Amino acid sequence: MKKLKELTDAKIAAGRQANPEFMKGVDDIIKQEKAFEKGKNAIKIGQKAPSFELPDPEGKSISLNSLLEKGPVVITFYRGNWCPYCNLQLRALQARLDDIYALGATLVAISPQVPDGSLTKDEISKMDFIVLSDQDAKVALQYGVAWEVPEFLMEHMRVDRKLDLDKINNGKGNVLPIPATFILGRDGVVTWSYVNVDYRTRSEPDEIIEALKNLS
Repeated sequence: MKKLKELTDAKIAAGRQANPEFMKGVDDIIKQEKAFEKGKNAIKIGQKAPSFELPDPEGKSISLNSLLEKGPVVITFYRGNWCPYCNLQLRALQARLDDIYALGATLVAISPQVPDGSLTKDEISKMDFIVLSDQDAKVALQYGVAWEVPEFLMEHMRVDRKLDLDKINNGKGNVLPIPATFILGRDGVVTWSYVNVDYRTRSEPDEIIEALKNLS
């Protein structure tokens, strides 16, 4: 099985070939966001993670406290089911879900998409982990990973991708979570994290599993 980085690198390379001007623009934006890329505002290892209660695709409310009662929790913030890099990441996590469960952990994926009828039918919501809706990226903001997306990227999504994120998220379409993953111990304290404003790169499932092994 290919590593997630191999898959995302191939996606980036294809994007550079198909639309080099756009990808150059993304590179420039990422360079401007170096402080955010390093997770300056994100909650830190050793800190207690903010609690939350969010709806799943069927509208059922799930609380972080209830998940922590079962064991460690892996929280990954993603942009939405319209994001191809997010889909690669979540499929890769799905493929290693048995290993995550074997270590007593729960995987939770959070995006700003609202839990409407269409969301219950998409590929992500059919995966065997918990998917939650964080409207207006309020929980992402608490975790320090909410990002006001530059207009250059918003225009690309509106014009090239034909995406109406205000409608998809039923709220602030220009505020999205940056790719970030946090591992919480049963006490809710962050024991491992990955934060990167470059949405084209993600944490490897192997790294998450190794961190869970160290926790156990």
